[in-house]
Amino acid sequence: MSIDSMYVHKMWNDYELSKMVQGGIPFPMLSDTGGKVGKVYGVYDEDAGVETRGRFIIDPDGVIQAFEVLTPPVGRNVAEAIRQIQAFQLVRESKGTEATPSGWKPGKKVLKPGVDLVGRVWEEWKTEMASD
Repeated sequence: MSIDSMYVHKMWNDYELSKMVQGGIPFPMLSDTGGKVGKVYGVYDEDAGVETRGRFIIDPDGVIQAFEVLTPPVGRNVAEAIRQIQAFQLVRESKGTEATPSGWKPGKKVLKPGVDLVGRVWEEWKTEMASD
């Protein structure tokens, strides 16, 4: 979503994104003309009339689970965004009985939250990092 029109989004997809992702991006781009949504999320700069790049991970209940806001010169890491979504999905599916350590990837060891883990996360993390 950006303040750009659907016509600008189409040009961006047709002339740039489609060269980066075969067939173009597999989801619709939304236009936030006037920055209405950007204002709600605190990423709309009224003086400049632009939105700062922001990524918001919102769960099926509408709760923001994570967000990242970057200034335009700094690129985003799509692989990290996907990793985080996978981690949030795993935690949600487990109903909170599993947690993911720093840098967790699908198929890697998860943590079991509880009193026994307090003060020992580093041990679990160190064991997992040694197997990478």
